[in-house]
Amino acid sequence: MINVLIVDDHALIREGIKKTLSGEPDMALIGSANNVAELFKQLERLAVSIVLLDITMPGESGLDAVKELRQKYPRLPVLILTFHPEHRFAVRALKAGASGYITKESATEELVQAIRKIAGGGKYVSSGLAEQLATELEDRGDTPLHETLSDREFQVMRLFAAGKKSSEIAEQLSVSVNTVNTYRTRVLQKMKMQSDVELSRYAVEHGLIE
Repeated sequence: MINVLIVDDHALIREGIKKTLSGEPDMALIGSANNVAELFKQLERLAVSIVLLDITMPGESGLDAVKELRQKYPRLPVLILTFHPEHRFAVRALKAGASGYITKESATEELVQAIRKIAGGGKYVSSGLAEQLATELEDRGDTPLHETLSDREFQVMRLFAAGKKSSEIAEQLSVSVNTVNTYRTRVLQKMKMQSDVELSRYAVEHGLIE
C-alpha cells in the first residue's frame, strides 16, 4: 500500500486529492497538514510512503521543507504539487531533492501515475520540464540572473517584485524586517539592479510573477 501524506493549506485541495486517491486500491491518504511544522509532527507518528507538498504556504516554504526532509528522512520521496508553473520552481525543487513536480492543473491526469512512479523509486517530470533540465545541463553560459539567487533570495525577490513591503514579507516568512532587507540587498546586487521597479519589470518579463 502506498501511504500518502499531503501538505497544503487549502482544504479543498486536500479533499480533492483524497477523492482522487480513494478510487485507487493500492493508495491511501493517511494524513494531511496545513504547513511544514504540522508535516514533521505527522511524520513522527505515521508510516508515510510519499509526501505531496505545496510550495507556497504560511511560514516555511515547500522548497525549504524539501531540504529539511532530505536531511531528516533521506529515503522519503517528495512530489511537489503546486499551482506554480514549472518554469518558476521546478528546477529548484528537483535540485533541492524532490522526486517529481506537477501542477494542480494537471493533477487529475498525472497525479496517480506520478505517485506510483515515485513510490517505486523513480522520478516524475513532464516532457517540457525534461527539456528544461536538459538545457540546464548543457551549461551554455547564458544562465538568467534569477537563477543565480538562492531559494530564499528568489522567494524574497518575487515578493518584492509583486509589490510587497518589507514588513509584509517579514511577517509572511516569519523573519525580521532587517533580515528581509538584507536579502533584498543581496538580490539587487546579484541581479545588478537598483530598485524594486527593476525587479518587477524583470519578473514580469520572465514570467516569475502573475
